[in-house]
Amino acid sequence: MASFSTALKRWARKRSIWVFHVNVASCNGCDIEILASLTPRYDAERLGVELVGSPRHADVLLVTGTVNPLMRDRLKTVYEQAPEPKRVVAVGACALGGGVMKGCYNVGHGVDKVVPVDLYIPGCPPRPEAIIYGIIKLVTGNPPDRQVE
Repeated sequence: MASFSTALKRWARKRSIWVFHVNVASCNGCDIEILASLTPRYDAERLGVELVGSPRHADVLLVTGTVNPLMRDRLKTVYEQAPEPKRVVAVGACALGGGVMKGCYNVGHGVDKVVPVDLYIPGCPPRPEAIIYGIIKLVTGNPPDRQVE
């Protein structure tokens, strides 16, 4: 019975991907592209990707922006609230390493210095197709070398 429930959970996670968006300090360019991927033009919901309002319901955390000292503890808290298995996707150049804000007085390093990151999606901002592709590949079990072009 335990193997059946495990198989059922695995099947459901591959076909119903709930994502929670965490904006730690971005310019909103990546946020707009994440929301664009959910609109009827790209329609990520047909693939099972659903935006949820709480990290406690999420399978994947989409993190955008630079991690500044103010948001570091908040990002850790959100990460700890997410259920296992946790998946973190760093979206955009700022989340990867500071982007155009790198070197500013209040900009830290990338998201991977605070929480473990499973997939990086570069770009300033990345295209909705890249975001959808990365999420699907991450959850289905064959990530594209941790970075989506």
